[in-house]
Amino acid sequence: MNEHPESSAPKSERKIIVEPGVERGIAKLTPEKIEKTIRAVLSAEAGARFKTYIDTCVHCGLCSDACHFFLSHDRDPLFAPAAKLKQTIWEIVKKDGKVDEDFLRKAVEVAHSECNLCRRCSMYCPFGIDIAYMVMMMRRIVHKLGLTPQNMQDTAHSHSATYNQMWVKEDEWIDALHWQEDEAREEFPGLRIPIEKEGSDIFYSVIAPEPKFRAQLLYQAAAIFHAAGANWTMPATPGWDNSDICMFTGDHEMMGRLKKVHFETALRLKAKRIVTGECGHAFRSVYDMGNRWLGYKMPPIPVVHAVEYYHELFEQGKIKVKNKYKKPVTFHDPCNISRGMGLHDKAREVVRATCETFIEMEPNREHNYCCSAGGGVINCGAPYKIKRVEGNSIKADQMKAVAAKGAQVVIAPCHNCHGGLEDIHESYGVHMEIKFLSDIIYEVMEKPGQE
Repeated sequence: MNEHPESSAPKSERKIIVEPGVERGIAKLTPEKIEKTIRAVLSAEAGARFKTYIDTCVHCGLCSDACHFFLSHDRDPLFAPAAKLKQTIWEIVKKDGKVDEDFLRKAVEVAHSECNLCRRCSMYCPFGIDIAYMVMMMRRIVHKLGLTPQNMQDTAHSHSATYNQMWVKEDEWIDALHWQEDEAREEFPGLRIPIEKEGSDIFYSVIAPEPKFRAQLLYQAAAIFHAAGANWTMPATPGWDNSDICMFTGDHEMMGRLKKVHFETALRLKAKRIVTGECGHAFRSVYDMGNRWLGYKMPPIPVVHAVEYYHELFEQGKIKVKNKYKKPVTFHDPCNISRGMGLHDKAREVVRATCETFIEMEPNREHNYCCSAGGGVINCGAPYKIKRVEGNSIKADQMKAVAAKGAQVVIAPCHNCHGGLEDIHESYGVHMEIKFLSDIIYEVMEKPGQE
């Protein structure tokens, strides 16, 4: 791939990707069903907030330079955040739901593959319009019409059938915990992964790719909890997976079911709080979206992201560093925990406590560029992968610049960020290791019973 890949089509003339799930859904639609479904969503769910945003935007374009898709496509005006709304939800409002199949094909692609819901654009809007919320309204309509991209909908089906996104069966989940406990006990003889322990200080929840693909993260978390002397547990029942692709498809009903079982599992075990693993979208779902769909102003049990919990452990002296990490590192700010939750400074304090040399990306903190994998975009699968990677050459430039300053490792405390950065590194020739915070902490901490 070229260093600065251009869109394969000229400006303002994009070719729409043919996606099998979308095409099957379109084949079942009629003009009457399209109009009726859209009107139902807009009348029942688009309240004062939606109307205010529609009426307030003056099309000034100040959001444009905030968008990695816009910057990475040679400033093509079609990729400006306001233009994405003009091509989708604004057109629907303007035509009162009377849109055709070709419009819907384009709207699905724009909403699902050209916006990561990162909310960077909203920081630069003079009126604070939440463009991600408006894009999610479009995705909600897409869901209700049955047009969600196939790969993403398959993941949502896994959530609905198993309450986790990877079709992990209940016995497979328990086996994964026992397996990692056995492995860890060779290094820490007294270590346990407590299952179904009532009254713990911490209910630790993770996303399904951990037992499926990254079991070492369960090992590392157990080692950190063990070293810190934490009183913690994990459940044996569904409710352990805190991820939520349904939040990104617009299936709010299923999102609510997922959060309900998550909260109820933690409450059943009488845990004092939930600590979520290193994932951005899962934290957003538990802390900010699913809880509100269920009617809670805040979650019914306190929720803390792993970054905040690690910071707490170092601040309280429960984790001590034996030898700091030697390779120069940089830090990628995940959108949902930095821009969305303000954990960027706490993350840096943990990095500085564990690493000898820390080199900042530019821009950083809440101004950092998205990985281009979040917002469910990576879950749309192969048909959109090249487009997703081409839509973030600006991130590749950012990574190359910090690598040129000497950074060899990028720390990214989010699973989707790992996937997005790995694709960017491979496609643009960025040669850096990608690690979780727990990778670093586990490597440098004093381990009980070891010299």
